[in-house]
Amino acid sequence: MRPQPIKPQPDQESVWDYPRPPRLERSQKQVKIIFNGVTLADTNRAYRVLETSHPPVYYLPPEDIQMQYLQATISGRSFCEWKGVASYYSVIVGDKQANNAGWFYSNPTPDFADIKDYVAFYPAMMDACYVDDELVQPQPGEFYGGWVTSDIVGPFKGEAGSWGW
Repeated sequence: MRPQPIKPQPDQESVWDYPRPPRLERSQKQVKIIFNGVTLADTNRAYRVLETSHPPVYYLPPEDIQMQYLQATISGRSFCEWKGVASYYSVIVGDKQANNAGWFYSNPTPDFADIKDYVAFYPAMMDACYVDDELVQPQPGEFYGGWVTSDIVGPFKGEAGSWGW
């Protein structure tokens, strides 16, 4: 059963207005990620993927990420019908590690070629993620990597009872 979308207020977006298949769009918002006291990433050159019922996922250019803290994982792979095969990074800063906390597409489908090698991070696995200085809330559920901010309304895929959406 499809949920009842929340009506967006001015300056808000409803995830129920996002398309399926998803759309890739450039974002000029400032995106920052903190892990174990280190600014892991800071950019205003991210892309975001918008998909029905999902908060945006931000993909950051490797040039704006402290890549020395990322370690490619051998076991991490997944498949997205829209973007292709994803590979994963673990994040290691000092004595703290987050396994398979970021993912990227080394050979994305043509519609997502702009995010080749860009990295997305699960906000729940980082100490803090920000979009224009607003602290991000992670998308509900452990499977998804969406970034919830005050300008996005749901309900969101990943909430209890949403598996069949």
